[in-house]
Amino acid sequence: MTNQNFKIKLDKLVAASLIILMALMVINVTWQVMSRYIFQNPSSFTDELSRYMLIWLGMLGAAYVAGQDQHLAIDILPRKLSGIPKMRLLILINALVLFFALAVMVLGGSNLVYITYTLQQKSATLQVPLAIVYAIIPISGLLVIYYQIFSIQNHFKTQKA
Repeated sequence: MTNQNFKIKLDKLVAASLIILMALMVINVTWQVMSRYIFQNPSSFTDELSRYMLIWLGMLGAAYVAGQDQHLAIDILPRKLSGIPKMRLLILINALVLFFALAVMVLGGSNLVYITYTLQQKSATLQVPLAIVYAIIPISGLLVIYYQIFSIQNHFKTQKA
């Protein structure tokens, strides 16, 4: 399997996960509204569950957008450059994003997961270990790192061509 084929399959997997997560979140919030206003008996778990699903949706979504090279960016300088200087700038930007993902998301997120696992912290209503909730941070960081390495490789290929 080539690197391009792997990225396409990974993109599909992450996109499908986001779609499923969003659908489940809509169902969860709809149930919360119905139980509160129609049945006059608010569900106790839906608020916490939607909060945790939003964390997963945001982190996975950020990784997916980074993989599509559609993340927020100020592109004034890249628009003014062309050729090799532009490719070098894009490689630098990808390397900085990669470093951030490694330092903050993977290392910092892993530390957060480890601490919450060690302390056996659980959510108030669902009694789910918070390590599971926070596990998406280093997972998304690894995805961002993969996508940045893929992008850097493509820039080098473009620069050589």
